[in-house]
Amino acid sequence: MAYRAMDDEQVTHLLELVKDADSVELKVTVSDSGRPSVLERLDLDPLDAQIRQVYFFDTPDLDLDKAGVVVRARRVQGKGDDTVVKLRPVVPDELPPALRRLPEFVVEVDTMPGGSMCSASLKGVPPKATVRDAVAGRAPQRHIFTKDQREFYAAHAPEGMGLDDLRVLGPIHVLKLKYTPPELARKIVGEMWLYPDGSRIIELSTKTSITEPFQVAVETRAFLSRKGVDLGGVQSTKTRTALEFFARELKEADGPGANAG
Repeated sequence: MAYRAMDDEQVTHLLELVKDADSVELKVTVSDSGRPSVLERLDLDPLDAQIRQVYFFDTPDLDLDKAGVVVRARRVQGKGDDTVVKLRPVVPDELPPALRRLPEFVVEVDTMPGGSMCSASLKGVPPKATVRDAVAGRAPQRHIFTKDQREFYAAHAPEGMGLDDLRVLGPIHVLKLKYTPPELARKIVGEMWLYPDGSRIIELSTKTSITEPFQVAVETRAFLSRKGVDLGGVQSTKTRTALEFFARELKEADGPGANAG
């Protein structure tokens, strides 16, 4: 999905990143304002989707995001809660070996039209409280993160910014669909992010090994183009879009001069 838009420098950068990564995920965000919708073009039924409720944690000024740290919690239909602390960008071979050995720790290269970024994610299941209780203030926010996640967070977050100091951004509701089109023989994941103001974005993605990102990118892009999916729109990650949306809401709710903590 991204190969055609890359110049030589970007290709070289991607090759450097993938050699020490665990996996590569090719992504593209598309507009869903036309008719037929993107889901209809891909023959995806929204009623088959898994419903997710996603929360982020940051300040109204997105100080955590500026430091390259993303903290997220999810409630997933039929699966329960999960959390992640993510650091981006990272250089894979500079990460501590002890972290790389953790089964919950994943180093992944995200490639979108125009560029690539490597991130390191430490995933977990809330050990002491539910996500619902934490975001409602009935339990400390730190209780939904594991010991390893809390240590990973403390090593990279701005000094003095604890997990309990962060504000809740969200929720945003997400419909996640997966299918394997016969003509591609590769799983495509579609995520529709539904914002409270009625807007929505769709991210289409597919995962590949670190040995074949370019071939998969070309094949997947060709498939989506044949389906009439417009791949020429402005690209923005779903996380970035969500953070900016809810940060604006927090600032409006706080009003001028309010404490951003």
